[in-house]
Amino acid sequence: MAGMSPELVHVDDHLIVALKPAGLLSVPGRGEDKQDCLSARVQAVFADALVVHRLDMGTSGLLVFGRGKEAQRRLGDAFAERQVDKRYVAVVDGRVGEPTGEIDLPLIVDWPNRPLQQVDKVNGKPSLTRWRVLGHDPASDTTRVELEPVTGRSHQLRVHLLAIGHPIVGDALYAPPDVRARAPRLLLHAQSLALPHPAHGRVLSFVAPAPF
Repeated sequence: MAGMSPELVHVDDHLIVALKPAGLLSVPGRGEDKQDCLSARVQAVFADALVVHRLDMGTSGLLVFGRGKEAQRRLGDAFAERQVDKRYVAVVDGRVGEPTGEIDLPLIVDWPNRPLQQVDKVNGKPSLTRWRVLGHDPASDTTRVELEPVTGRSHQLRVHLLAIGHPIVGDALYAPPDVRARAPRLLLHAQSLALPHPAHGRVLSFVAPAPF
């Protein structure tokens, strides 16, 4: 895995979109064994590539880099100002009954168990996820859902789905052991992105279908 060439979805003078595989860090972690990551692999090809946002290690999908500090700043502002449309696909435990809905539950770090997050209606930060059912699999008692994180809290999608009784299959941090064991990876994928280009502002859209 270490040093493998990144899978690139889009490259221009201002912007790079790469596909992060599940199990790879977005940025370096602490320690020599955590230096291989998507940002390092992209920077090995494009030295001016700077991280704009992150995906959890277990999550696969589309990740954006700005080329140079000005592009990074403009893209970061677009994320902060919610000008970026992000959609994820997940497979969750159980049958989600309603066709669409939203989860509006404030989140905060579970300090004794960090980096885990938890719902805290008193001290948590406002967090909103919209979801749409894509299909049910009666044989495995799972539901495939499209997720739109309106806010971008750490582990937001994973904690929100757990909170409504539908943990993500393969989630080693939040799912019960039986749900965790039903997949070799977290079944969460950043499938689509639409964002304003940092140079001219026109909206670009990217799609990378879920590999599960």
